[in-house]
Amino acid sequence: MLWETARLAIKAIFRNALRSFLTVLGIVIGVASVIAMVTVGQGSSQQVAADVAKLGTNILMIRPGQRGMGPGAGGGTQARPFALRDVDRLIDSLPQIETAAPVASGSTTVVAGGENHRTQITATDARYLVASDWPLVAGRNFTDAETRAGAAVCILGETVRQEIFGARDPVGEALRLENMSCEVIGLLEAKGASSFGSDQDDVVFLPIRTFQRRIAGNTDVGTIHVRVADGVTTEAAASEITYMMREIRRIGPGQDDDFSVMDMKQVTSMLTQVTGVLTGLLAAVAAVSLLVGGIGIMNIMLVSVTERTREIGIRLAVGAQARQVLMQFLVEAVVLSLLGGIVGSVLGLGLAAVASRVMSIPFSPDPVVVVLAFAFSALVGVIFGYFPARSAARLDPIEALRHE
Repeated sequence: MLWETARLAIKAIFRNALRSFLTVLGIVIGVASVIAMVTVGQGSSQQVAADVAKLGTNILMIRPGQRGMGPGAGGGTQARPFALRDVDRLIDSLPQIETAAPVASGSTTVVAGGENHRTQITATDARYLVASDWPLVAGRNFTDAETRAGAAVCILGETVRQEIFGARDPVGEALRLENMSCEVIGLLEAKGASSFGSDQDDVVFLPIRTFQRRIAGNTDVGTIHVRVADGVTTEAAASEITYMMREIRRIGPGQDDDFSVMDMKQVTSMLTQVTGVLTGLLAAVAAVSLLVGGIGIMNIMLVSVTERTREIGIRLAVGAQARQVLMQFLVEAVVLSLLGGIVGSVLGLGLAAVASRVMSIPFSPDPVVVVLAFAFSALVGVIFGYFPARSAARLDPIEALRHE
């Protein structure tokens, strides 16, 4: 009985193929949008977590001033920068720290031969590559002697190498930065884009004293990168660092910190939560299309009831029961919704795959989301198809037969 009802429903749908297609289109767009948005959102969350993991889950960053995190956070309070001796005091005083490195930064145009490129300068010492677990693919790291002397040496990121030297090995080549020339002693392993879209490989590393003396003209340290020792939690290390930094910076009891300690695990959690909220909002907006599609189904089924009033009267006159007529029109509505759900699911996964490739994020479809979107499309068919189906089942056979 149910199979015969489904067969009649499919036959009625394909009798008006174009109208049925336009009716289904709303469901297709709704299901595709929800699946695509959620899949891309989950891929973005995974990419964020992976990018922060590259920095290390046992990494802490200490910065001057109190910086807020999240929407509406300001740039932070102004505070005096760190000094190089602060890094050594932290390492010497806290066994919770495996290593730490000072960082100062700026931007400049680098030139070699006939090529030039605007890039980021990261000034630090040999400990930075250890703290951030960033390996070299060619050449060597800075020596302590080069850092102390402010030697004119540099290490390049992959993007700078490609822009300036092309495919050739840059180690041993000369590179000009503003009014100084430095020798390239190393090439960093490529990391790619960060979660915020910036190119992590578009960077030139200099010894920090070289940068301070010949480019910045000061002795400021903007950030301290800390690698926590094995077996020590970042929370415990952050607590000890906070206590030590208050002593170093002579902050009295009751006074607010003029620095902030940022845990990369907290950053990962915050970014993942923000991405999840945005994904949910986008999915909710996309789900409105399902509501519009459901209204379209109800509209077309009401039209179908009006067009087939005489047919319904004949069926009722020859003995069909009201529940059978109800079932016929309800099945038609559900079939329309399921067709839309199938096409929308395939289209949504396809769009998500394309978006993932373009955005360079993981393609991670969630079967639960696909099933829920498909089930919701069927539910839309039941809800919005019930009222036209009930209207058809309640027709008076005599009045229906008189209908022209």
